[in-house]
Amino acid sequence: MSEKPKVALDLRLPDFLEALFMPHCELVAWPDDGVLDDDIAALLTYAHPPVDAAMLARLPHCKVVSNYGVGVDHIVVADCVAAGIPVGNTPGAVNGATADLSMALLLAAARNIVIGDKFARGAQFTHVDPGILLGRDVFGATLGIVGMGAVGREVAKRALAFDMQVLYHNRRRNEEAEADLGVVYAALDALLQSADFVTLNVPLNDSTKHMISARELSLMRSTAYLVNTARGGVVDTQALFEVLRDGGIAGAALDVTEPEPLPRDHPLLALDNLTLLPHLGTSTYDTRARMGQMALANLLAGLAGQPLEYEVTAN
Repeated sequence: MSEKPKVALDLRLPDFLEALFMPHCELVAWPDDGVLDDDIAALLTYAHPPVDAAMLARLPHCKVVSNYGVGVDHIVVADCVAAGIPVGNTPGAVNGATADLSMALLLAAARNIVIGDKFARGAQFTHVDPGILLGRDVFGATLGIVGMGAVGREVAKRALAFDMQVLYHNRRRNEEAEADLGVVYAALDALLQSADFVTLNVPLNDSTKHMISARELSLMRSTAYLVNTARGGVVDTQALFEVLRDGGIAGAALDVTEPEPLPRDHPLLALDNLTLLPHLGTSTYDTRARMGQMALANLLAGLAGQPLEYEVTAN
């Protein structure tokens, strides 16, 4: 038998990431029923499986939960702390890639990139028609960023390079960002009413769950676009479907949904004014490698009974 500690992993890692962990531990596949063997020494959460007190009670030898990513809304951190099990994540590593994708989705929605690609490949494209698939200018437009944390700041930097006017809303004013970037604070309602594009860059927690619902969507301009690279639960899915279906806003571009993935017969999937990705926010080789190094550092520290380099504290 292997003398390496057993680490439960809920989804197989790509080969280049698996190679980081294999010298240090034995990666054990997470069973479909979620019931892990009691000799598991650590959890490596990759695809957001739920971790709570009930699970931890069945794992008497678990020393650490290392989350491959920043968001820990699937982990009840307070339960882990109560059990004496530290939780680690990968802050900072994801900021640039997530901000890049926010802008990519914004541009794709504004300029009909996805639907234009499909049209250009289809039999209907037999001549150039300057009157079809008219989008919206991004340069000079007003961007409203909901959440001026690390990712929100990176989105703002990219937007300023497009000569956009940037408003932001945050739980607390970020005066440093205002001074450094020239962004302007706005109450959420005012931001929604003023912005041509709205990006969501907040964590999912009790205060942000469905913060964008029917009322908030009704405040947006009919020509505006919503971009979500945060978590699907920040947006009320049914309310978004209804506003898109009825033309209340021009479009939405989502990297995340609630639920995730959407059922294959979900009505959102039939809408042309929706651009949808399969949760690719941090999906670059460079960013994934940085995340892997950080997740491994947390894992090894926890297994050794040492403080985690990137530890999450319970609110």
